[in-house]
Amino acid sequence: MSYSCKRITTSRRRFVLSSAALLLAPKASFAQKPRKSAIRFGLTPVFLNDDLQLLSVIRTYLEAATGYKIDLTTRRTYQEVTALLISGQLDAAWICGYPFVKYRTELDLVAVPQWNGKPLYQSYLITKTDRNVTELSDLAGDIHAFSDPNSNSGYLVTMALLHKNELNSETFFEKTLFTYSHRNVIRAVASGLVQSGSVDGYIWEIMREIDPDLVAKTKIIRKSEWFGFPPIATSRQFADSPKIKALKAAFLASNNTEDGRAMLNYLRLSGFTQAPSSLFDPVAQNLKSLKGVL
Repeated sequence: MSYSCKRITTSRRRFVLSSAALLLAPKASFAQKPRKSAIRFGLTPVFLNDDLQLLSVIRTYLEAATGYKIDLTTRRTYQEVTALLISGQLDAAWICGYPFVKYRTELDLVAVPQWNGKPLYQSYLITKTDRNVTELSDLAGDIHAFSDPNSNSGYLVTMALLHKNELNSETFFEKTLFTYSHRNVIRAVASGLVQSGSVDGYIWEIMREIDPDLVAKTKIIRKSEWFGFPPIATSRQFADSPKIKALKAAFLASNNTEDGRAMLNYLRLSGFTQAPSSLFDPVAQNLKSLKGVL
């Protein structure tokens, strides 16, 4: 083989080896930083979560504030979302005080919303505006709508009130049903499908703003005592994770940015706060009083 042929062969060999080295090099020298995994965040029907705009403002703020992609999960019932949370299939969820108390040993608080400056809300007993009724006893024989069997304001409060008055829902009401949405409780009462209902006072007040004609067909018979506002919770196994720390910081600082304030304004909330689990002791007391009944 001539000298020129040897030089060409050697050059080709070097080219092949160099190309192979470049193909292998990116993993070591040009590799991008791994992308953060998403925060899996659940919403229950305690909120107006059939509103796509609401989901959008929540996602927009949380993604900007946490630096994580936010995967929002909604389900029809409280139990479905709670089960996903406890099993670790969600990182956090906006749930109700009832399931938080029910699974207190497995859950940890992330943040609690503040409504009108306080982390509190009430349950309302409502009926049609044109009915001549003023108190609980007047609702005897009604077809009554509850929101969800795992709702504090939409079920537990009324059940505890009946029990306190030595009444039973099965005999006091002609019939009961679950609508699986506070908004649907209001609709059912307003339309005359049912005669009365148990509803989240926060939702009733928001609906009075955004759908006044509907809510004007209902009236409040009774407001309950104050309870801890439906909290954001996480499984205890995730409580100290970077995702949850980022999520907590984002909610607590939501008043500090335009996107955060947009979310709060949409939800009609004042902000979010840290709160002890004892905030939900009144829910626990009602649950305890109904031991053996539910």
